[in-house]
Amino acid sequence: MMLFGPGTRTRVGKWLLCSSALAGSLMYATPAQAQEQNTSAAAANETAALETVTVSARQRQEDIQKVPAQVTAFTADTIASKGIETPSDFLNAVPNVTFVATQNAGTSFIVIRGISQARNSEPSAAIVVDGVPMTQPAEFNQELLDIQQIEVLKGPQGALYGRNAIGGAILITTKQPTDTWEGHFTAGYEDGPGGKVQGVISGPLTDTLKVRAAASYFNTDGHLDNIDTTDHSARSKADPVKDLNARVSFLFDPNDAFSADLRLSTDQLLTRGLYYIVPPFGSPNFNNPNFTGQPINLNNSGRDDRNIYDAALKLNYDSGFGTFTSITGYSTVREILTGDGYTFDAFGHSKIFFDFSQSQFLTAKTFSQELRFTSPSDSRVRWITGAEIFSTDRFISTGNMYDIADEGVQPIYRAPNSPAYGPHGQISFLSDSQKQFAWAAYFDASANLTEALELSLNVRYDNDHRKNTTDTPQIFLTMAGIPGATGDKRSHTWSAFQPQAILRYQVTDDLNLYTSWSRGFRSGGFNQTGVATAAAAAGFDNVSDMFNAETANTWEVGFKSSLFGDRLNLNGSLYTTQDHGDYYFVFLASNSTQNLGNIQGTRFQGFDLDATARLTEDLSFNAGFGYTDSKITKFPGASSALVVGSKAPLVSDYTANFGLQYSYPIWDGVSAVIRLDDNVIGPTVFVIPVPAAGEPTPVARDPLNLFDLRAGLQSESWKFTFWSKNLFDKKYNTEYSTGGFIFKGEPRTWGIDLTKNF
Repeated sequence: MMLFGPGTRTRVGKWLLCSSALAGSLMYATPAQAQEQNTSAAAANETAALETVTVSARQRQEDIQKVPAQVTAFTADTIASKGIETPSDFLNAVPNVTFVATQNAGTSFIVIRGISQARNSEPSAAIVVDGVPMTQPAEFNQELLDIQQIEVLKGPQGALYGRNAIGGAILITTKQPTDTWEGHFTAGYEDGPGGKVQGVISGPLTDTLKVRAAASYFNTDGHLDNIDTTDHSARSKADPVKDLNARVSFLFDPNDAFSADLRLSTDQLLTRGLYYIVPPFGSPNFNNPNFTGQPINLNNSGRDDRNIYDAALKLNYDSGFGTFTSITGYSTVREILTGDGYTFDAFGHSKIFFDFSQSQFLTAKTFSQELRFTSPSDSRVRWITGAEIFSTDRFISTGNMYDIADEGVQPIYRAPNSPAYGPHGQISFLSDSQKQFAWAAYFDASANLTEALELSLNVRYDNDHRKNTTDTPQIFLTMAGIPGATGDKRSHTWSAFQPQAILRYQVTDDLNLYTSWSRGFRSGGFNQTGVATAAAAAGFDNVSDMFNAETANTWEVGFKSSLFGDRLNLNGSLYTTQDHGDYYFVFLASNSTQNLGNIQGTRFQGFDLDATARLTEDLSFNAGFGYTDSKITKFPGASSALVVGSKAPLVSDYTANFGLQYSYPIWDGVSAVIRLDDNVIGPTVFVIPVPAAGEPTPVARDPLNLFDLRAGLQSESWKFTFWSKNLFDKKYNTEYSTGGFIFKGEPRTWGIDLTKNF
């Protein structure tokens, strides 16, 4: 399937310009023509207009069609109708956005308009839950419980949301306590086999204090077969899950001027990870991300045990001339991951000289505080000013041990097993602790220059200081040939201004045009001690003990339109980004470290198109298409000639999304609902050319087409739903990594849910 060839950018530009012209011509129809069209449409079909969606993308409540940026919003109704339960459920439904699940629950990658993520890196988007930034990417991939709205902003949003908003921002808002008592209960079965139960209750405790509590428990045997019969756990699936997710929130609003919102949540996950396959060395499939014929065959399935605790307190005071806001957040995440080691084969069949297992331990605690003052929204000149701080204490250790088939993997936490500890002798062990203190100050201003023309000028300054301590015992540094000593300290401060300028022109009530320039910033960090020496010896370029910060400058021009009496929203944009310091992932077998290198220059350019339509009163439709052309422009070193001109890692050439929902009343108070979603991910090159690893020409994963189906009956008090993800059981891999690592995607899954409202 070849969508793009020579002359692509020319055709794409013409297509988008024609779309803009079409929207403009429809807006500029003569009054007589418009009246004739409206009268004819009304006579032919009394179709209801689309719902007005209000978003907080610019930290104010606005109609999504007025926001001068590409924003995709999932309301509570959309979340329910699409069955959104995890980040992948909504991210893969946004044009030019992909979500890569791999390795373990705490490792996943968000790619937005080419800005990608890698292991151990900061995310490529600011992730904000109820106003609190999620600073640890290990927390992101968890169940979305009792969510009111999700907003995905594309393009650098650093001026508004700070560091890591280099590719965009993801805003998640949970549901608030209600004025009257209400709730619902859901029970479900899925084909793992497994099941879930979920309950929500909300209401007033007093005249001024309300509460909302939500909890969910999910348990499944899994869906991916592990064919090894010596698995010490005697279970045949590689991916079983037990997950407990709970949240309680309190809202105190004694008067119209003041409110206090306290939210506490936890996620307790027990699953497995590291169920890679590695095809035989030298075979045609060794570096082939399209190869799905080899089964998972692990004698040690290991475990992935992650515990998350979050607390957030939001205080609002409306002074009459503006609103003061304080947002305080605290989070902890603790994850122990164990499993088979490279080459992920049954015991005694390793492709290297011996069998080994591995363990990784992560713990991180973060405190954040933001103070903000927001001027009234109805002023001609509107502004927001504020400051925030982050303080993080993080520890990570990794280790390899000799493997014994019937004893399982020994988890390693802060200290290694003794090298003389029987057959489970420690082959390698590395550990680092890191303290981070970051602060930022920002000022955002928007002014109506005329009734139709708005100018926004925003700026933010971020300062991120990190101090890394080598905690690895000296014997393991010596064994791995790593220069340095236990207790060595490294520190560095990364800082940047993140400006943004936006000009929006409201042509009519139904057509907005905008152009913007913005800069995004993602902080640098530390690889483990001695990586530079090992990387140079292995032939990897631009990998050192410290990876640099990343910045991206983006120009964008776009339109937003509402057509046919607000029954169709059609939006589009063109963008170009110059990126400096993009990350790429390097695994060093000599010391078993996972590292980040920098790509000094990358260019991304492309476009977004999305449409939402109410075709009839019962039939709705949405579609989106995104195209990204990536090109590495600067990569010093011996491999420069190969790397320069190649595609950036993890970037899909295009994405396409289609959704169709039909709801029809079948008897009094009861409707039948059916929904089909089709998500297409274009060719994806996961790695850059790596001659040192025998991979001078990376292979792209073929286009991927995944269908989801939901169908059922519902009334105001109950709902019955049948669902299936990956309906046609497409076999595919979610990730490929240099060295032959292949991670399988989920096969077809299906289930039924029954919900009762009360």
